Amino acid sequence: MNIHEKYIERCLFLAKNGLSAAKPNPSVGAVIVYNNTIIGEGFTAAYGGSHAEVNAINAVTDKSLLQKATLYVSLEPCSHFGKTPPCSDLIIKHQIPHVVIGTIDPFAEVAGNGIKKLLAAGIKVTTGILEAECIAINKHFFTFHQKKRPYIILKWAESQDGFIGPKTKTKKKPVWITNVFSRQLVHKWRTEVASILVGTQTVVDDNPKLTVRDWTGKNPIRIVIDKNNRIPKESHIFDNQAKTIIISETRIDFSKKIAFQIANVLFENEIQSVIIEGGRQTLQTFISEGLWDEARVFKGPIFLHEGTKAPILNADYFQKIKIFDDELLIFENND
Repeated sequence: MNIHEKYIERCLFLAKNGLSAAKPNPSVGAVIVYNNTIIGEGFTAAYGGSHAEVNAINAVTDKSLLQKATLYVSLEPCSHFGKTPPCSDLIIKHQIPHVVIGTIDPFAEVAGNGIKKLLAAGIKVTTGILEAECIAINKHFFTFHQKKRPYIILKWAESQDGFIGPKTKTKKKPVWITNVFSRQLVHKWRTEVASILVGTQTVVDDNPKLTVRDWTGKNPIRIVIDKNNRIPKESHIFDNQAKTIIISETRIDFSKKIAFQIANVLFENEIQSVIIEGGRQTLQTFISEGLWDEARVFKGPIFLHEGTKAPILNADYFQKIKIFDDELLIFENND
């Protein structure tokens, strides 16, 4: 690992701290180095707050050192006015002579313009350091801007014998297949995405809240497919605890590719990521249309013997995680 990779790796470590609060902005890490010593560092604040470069510069006690320092940042400094002024202007103001960047920002209003500004000011710019890792940490943001759709995560839990639900239920609430630690992890995931999507039957059968309760963070937007407006108005999804979007026949044509139309609705609403937590039919629709980026499948220790079969996913997992008596399998769609 060379010196540039060392400090960009530190930027990535810092960026992880802002992943939940920064969205829909990307979470970025920045490190300022003088004489082989870190003199300031920062990460993206909650949405509307300071960017990583601003926080790193503010952390430097002796600002005169900035004129002899190198700024490392995991994503190209912004060049436009948004919620905050352009970071590239601040870098130029402090005459930082060298900026090392992990990857270029895919957002159309930046997309290389930050680098052009820095170069025009006589600043040396180095790019493409640990680029794949810098893209991966903000994969929701990159997918949204490059593919013009949200990053799509499929999630379900299945029994040892391959069922996601029992044949019959006596109460309108979930039948738990996994342990409390797996369920807590799911609530953590909810804080990391923009939205969560389920189908009609899931709401009718389970009456879920689809909010964050076992973790600290923002509730995702609730997306519900309700073709014929069958969901009872007393359902939890109408409790005003989180924004809810209902997708019915008035919004999409159910005779055509449903998943792609749903993805378009989410893109139009500037929703960068979604966890699909619906029933088998909803999940299988996205799988069949090949419209998913990641699948997270829990395997619980119980046997149901009969019931609703788990979706069929013709892919090999790349990671297996043990959560006490549960297993979590992670899949990626590389097509």
